[in-house]
Amino acid sequence: MRRTSLIAVLAVLTALFVGASGRPPSSHWVATWTSMPQLTEPSNMPPAPFTGTDRVLDNASVRQTAHVSVGGPRIRLRFSNAFGGAVLPLSAVSVARPAGGAAGVPAVVPGSVLPVTFHGKPSTVVPMGAQVVSDPLPFPVRAGENISVTAYLAHGQASLSITSHPGSRTTSYLLAGDQVSAPDLPGATPVDHWYFLSGIETLSPASAVAVIGDSISDGRGSTTNGNDRWPDVLASRIPSAVVNQAAGGNRVLQDGLGPNVLARLDRDLLATSGVSQAIVFEGVNDIGTAAPADADTVAAQLIDAYDQILVRAHAQEIRVYGATITPFGGNTGYDTPEREAARQRVNAWIREPGHFDAVLDFDRVARDPATPERLLPAYDVGDHLHLNPAGYRALGSSVPVQLFRAS
Repeated sequence: MRRTSLIAVLAVLTALFVGASGRPPSSHWVATWTSMPQLTEPSNMPPAPFTGTDRVLDNASVRQTAHVSVGGPRIRLRFSNAFGGAVLPLSAVSVARPAGGAAGVPAVVPGSVLPVTFHGKPSTVVPMGAQVVSDPLPFPVRAGENISVTAYLAHGQASLSITSHPGSRTTSYLLAGDQVSAPDLPGATPVDHWYFLSGIETLSPASAVAVIGDSISDGRGSTTNGNDRWPDVLASRIPSAVVNQAAGGNRVLQDGLGPNVLARLDRDLLATSGVSQAIVFEGVNDIGTAAPADADTVAAQLIDAYDQILVRAHAQEIRVYGATITPFGGNTGYDTPEREAARQRVNAWIREPGHFDAVLDFDRVARDPATPERLLPAYDVGDHLHLNPAGYRALGSSVPVQLFRAS
């Protein structure tokens, strides 16, 4: 056989055995940013005059910033009316580059505003309990970029039950009238909440990691407009998208602020585009709100719930990494011997091989070696439960990057 023929045969055999592994992976829609939808508490409703007697944001606009985790050539937006007491009429929506690329600013880069459409139309109505996905937009984004989204409601939403994410740690702006094309919003009212906007997707070969958590993952104690929650730190280190599906006060077993994890798992994990992995870092509020005499029972129920999460996620071929519950010793509301024993029991199960696909030992990272039931003072925001930016940086930096290289 001539040498050229042999080379050709070898090339064919290599293609057959290697398949498409040597080709660039194809792009698909993947979530690059999320905010977990919640029913808005009275204290987190839009301030006057944007909440009336029977509706919110009547003839008003809201401009908010999202920090995407992976980039791509096109994006599409998701708006949620999961908890709305009436339909959500979006009269006009736009995306733009925020001034200076910063989070939480009211101005956008002139000439960067792009109208958003829904099935080719400039407006849409989101039914009660539903969500809507926009048309794909020729709006390239880079990993770690901030983008501005402005929505105008000509007649508001005719209910005082609305969907939001109160713990945004990012400033949004409210102003009367149609401001979707406005380069700046002088006189706007700042609020540190997200309203209606629940997700951004991009075309990318990457997969996504969904963080299922509570206020520690939602970033209480982090810097407003600083994007220094521990999931943000993780996103800066790995090639996967990291989508934060956490909410302050959330619990695994019972509703708190937002539905319990077992109730929201389909929406926030299984139905999130492009997710191949999940990090479960939740349970401290279940233990901390349990009567001390019931703490051991709650620990057993948490272990059963984790197993349910694993069963349901594995059925969708999603790998699940369990994070140990961080200390709360010294916290006025949570600290009792019974609750600490429950935390230790749950953490022992999380660490035991054969349960989660990998263990992230956040307890070991965050605890004070001298008093392991307490947070390291350098990481404690002051309430002995939540971490400061240095603590979140330590958590996000402790996650092994090799867990995501195979995605």
